[in-house]
Parts: sequence; C-alpha cells; structure tokens
Amino acid sequence: MANRTVKEAKNVHGTNPQYLIEKIIRSRIYDSKYWKEQCFALTAELLVDKAMELRFVGGVYGGNIKPTQFLCLTLKMLQIQPEKDIVVEFIKNEEFKYVRALGAFYLRLTGAALDCYKYLEPLYIDNRKLRRQNRAGQFEIVYMDEYIDELLRNDRVCDIILPRIQKRSILEENNEIEPKVSVLDEDLDDELPSDEEKVDESNRPKENSTSVRRPRRGRSKSRSRSRERERRSGQGNTARSRDYYDELEDYDRQRNRARNRDNQNEDYDRRQTSGRQDRERERERQDRDRIRERERNGDRDRRDRDRERERDRGRHDQRERDSRGERERRRY
Repeated sequence: MANRTVKEAKNVHGTNPQYLIEKIIRSRIYDSKYWKEQCFALTAELLVDKAMELRFVGGVYGGNIKPTQFLCLTLKMLQIQPEKDIVVEFIKNEEFKYVRALGAFYLRLTGAALDCYKYLEPLYIDNRKLRRQNRAGQFEIVYMDEYIDELLRNDRVCDIILPRIQKRSILEENNEIEPKVSVLDEDLDDELPSDEEKVDESNRPKENSTSVRRPRRGRSKSRSRSRERERRSGQGNTARSRDYYDELEDYDRQRNRARNRDNQNEDYDRRQTSGRQDRERERERQDRDRIRERERNGDRDRRDRDRERERDRGRHDQRERDSRGERERRRY
C-alpha cells in the first residue's frame, strides 16, 4: 500500500508515473532504509523540507545498487504527483540549488517538450556548483548549466532513462516555440564594425604601401577577438575559474592517490598470485614424486611376490619329488 501510486494520479507518457524508473532500481528504492524511514507518508508540503536537506545529486552506486536520497525523492514525487505549480516553484527556487535540480529532473521525466524548453533553458545562466555521486560512490563537481544541458540532450541521467522529447529545431519550424537567442550573439555584434566605422575607414587617407606594410585584416581581427575574449573571460569568470582549477587540482590529487592504491593492490595481487602458483607447482611436483615412489614400491612388491611364488613352487616340486622317491623305495 505504501508503494502504490495515488488514485488521483494521471498516466504520464501512457504509463504509471512510477514505471518511468526501471523495475530493478524501483525495487532497490523500496527496500532502502531512507525510503522506509524518511519517505513514508510524505505529502507535497513535507517533500519540500526533505528536498532542502539534500546535499548531492546522483542515481545508484555500489555493487549492490544502492539508491541515493535524490533518486528516492524523485520516485516519491512520481508517486504522489504534485501539481505543476509546485514543480515550477521548485525550479524557480534560487536559494536551494538541489531543490531546483530535483524539480528540473522531475519536469524532464514527466513534462512535455514545450514545458521542458520553457522552464529549463532559463537555468543555463545558473553557474552554481553541484556535487554528484557517480556509480563508484565517489563525488564529482558539476555545474548547474551542465546538469541542465545533460537533461535536455542526453538519453540517460542519474542512471534513469529519460523519455524522448522533440528537438528544438522541429518546434521552431512549427512555430510552437520562439528561436533561441544566445548570449554570445551580443558579444559577436559588439565585435563587428558598424556602418559609421566603415565610412570613417574608407575616408582615411591611404598610406604609402612601400614604406609601411599593413598586416592582414583577418589576422588582426582574430587577434583582437582573442584578446577581447580573454579580457572578458578574465573579468567575468575569475572566481569561477579559480574555484574550478582548485577543484581540478583536488580531483587530480585524489585520482593519483587512487591510481597509486590500485597499482599497489595490483602488485600485491600479482605477488599473491605468483606465490600461489609456485605453491601449486610445488604441490604438483610432490604429488608426482609420490606417485612415482608408489609405482616403484608397487613394482618392487610385485617382484618380491613373484620370487616368493617361485620359491614356494620350487619347494612344492621338491616335496613332490621326495615323496615320489620315498614311495618308489617302499615299493622295492
């Protein structure tokens, strides 16, 4: 009863909302401790408090497929099926980033293509960092805009297969959605010269080509654009790049430690395997020696029995001859 979908719930993509998560993962969630203790009898109001306690996103981890708290709350939302306004408030929440990530993931599972592009694309400007737990149980850093881009482009996120949605180009051709306007278009427009600048350049007196040699326009434009891009990236993303490189150094350090640990484990396993193989070879050699010794002893015993049998046969023949000679003497 506790794992059934509410009666008022509607089918999503033609099926039960809970069936959007695979049966194996769904059964693991039902058996998890967090689901039994924290997700029992949750309502849409109480679900917000649990979502604010989230500290990372992720799917399943470990060899025995343990679900994360993020995945348990996603299944609970599919079970109680909150109203669309509540999900939109989840997405618009700017104070708690994991509440926004949970609402975006639920909307991508249950929403239509227009709703996904309408409510998720504005989140591209969110550059906050999220912690994500991978399949091995380790944490990695991902930005909110990268997470939203994965929801809109990838087929599987957080170990869950996402329903297919129409491509944006098709919706734009059908005039169902406005064309996407990129923030980079404004920067490109600033770099292009205006009509007045072109007129000023044309009115300038030409210098003597023999005395002064002008550089190529394409090269100067590329250089100026690269300098302008570096200047803007240095001014706008200084804090983010510094945090990014710090996180990258920590990630490289942890990866090197893990590699060293794996190499040590491989060396230890190799030594154990070689020692085990040597012991097996020594045991096989001893078994062969025992078999050969047993065969030698068997041959020696066989020869002794044959000799004893020959001696017995000779004694018997001697007795027979003696008894025959005694009978002959008695007869005479």
